[in-house]
Amino acid sequence: MDRRSFIKNASLGGLAAAGASALASPALAQANPKINWRLASSFPKSLDTIYGGGEVLSKYVSEATDGAFQIQVFAAGEIVPGLQAADAAAAGTVEACHTVAYYYWGKDPTWALGAAVPFALNARGMNAWHYHGGGIDLFNEFLATQGLVGYPGGNTGVQMGGWFRKEIKTVADMQGLKMRIGGFAGKVVEKLGVVPQQIAGGDIYPALEKGTIDAAEWVGPYDDEKLGFYKVAPYYYYPGWWEGGPTVHAMFNKAAFDGLPKNYQSLLRTACQATDANMLQKYDYLNPSAIKRLVASGAKLSPFSAEILSACFDKANEVYAEMEATNPTFKKIWDSIKAFRGEYYLNAQIAEYNYDTFMMIQQRGGKL
Repeated sequence: MDRRSFIKNASLGGLAAAGASALASPALAQANPKINWRLASSFPKSLDTIYGGGEVLSKYVSEATDGAFQIQVFAAGEIVPGLQAADAAAAGTVEACHTVAYYYWGKDPTWALGAAVPFALNARGMNAWHYHGGGIDLFNEFLATQGLVGYPGGNTGVQMGGWFRKEIKTVADMQGLKMRIGGFAGKVVEKLGVVPQQIAGGDIYPALEKGTIDAAEWVGPYDDEKLGFYKVAPYYYYPGWWEGGPTVHAMFNKAAFDGLPKNYQSLLRTACQATDANMLQKYDYLNPSAIKRLVASGAKLSPFSAEILSACFDKANEVYAEMEATNPTFKKIWDSIKAFRGEYYLNAQIAEYNYDTFMMIQQRGGKL
């Protein structure tokens, strides 16, 4: 090749390469636009598990976009009170929130079905229903009417039954008890004489300490230890039958979510599912050592009596019947959960239950 041909061809190749580069850069920029969102959490920063879910979600999204998509997390009270996080996201005050849907059951009991309701599913069952039983789509049909889009973004596993200032042995002992209890589980225990209270996490300890309330449920050993409930209400009961597997949701303002590029929408769904798994795994790892420390610190650990559990189960079914008769949206989603609940516990009692029971017997026998 002579010098003139070489220079000509090299110049054409360079122009072609430059053209390809010029086309690629805008396409990449368009695929990953700079976006900055704010997320209101319903939880205080002291709870690294449940508040930490919002931070984990933010981290995953930022890393996957090389920092192009930023979600700044604000603790309860920094922008809005914890129990108003979903309202802020729906109104567009913030683009996102990390919350538990049953906090908003007072507006419509359907809210609670996306999170946890009494005597429903455990964490594995709830996730199975959400991801493979149509739960996410059913709940998003409802959330759309609230101006939101939501995806599971955490789970605590079955919760504890709460902290009491006095022993609770019978149904009669529940009469007149002022109890902080989340979701519409309060409507169930109200039928047994309990006076339910809806109080944000950071306000529970002073209410117990002052005697404003007689009992409170929160989450489980690790979080409860951090909040110090054992110092003012030593009787620690289980299980939290109202929260067999509560889903914590990441919710997004629907207009803001719908306006995202499709790859960002997909990323948010994936990051939420990863956050969902991470939170449950963290609780499973941290709770065992926490329960031992609580007992060593004076917590008096006891199960609810069979009488109390049976009475609560019956009253819960009364509440469900009332809601099914008056709220078609509630009934549609609850029917879906109920149908899967029967199948789930039919299967769970075979291999899982027997394996776990055998291993628990070995643990109690000092062989583990």
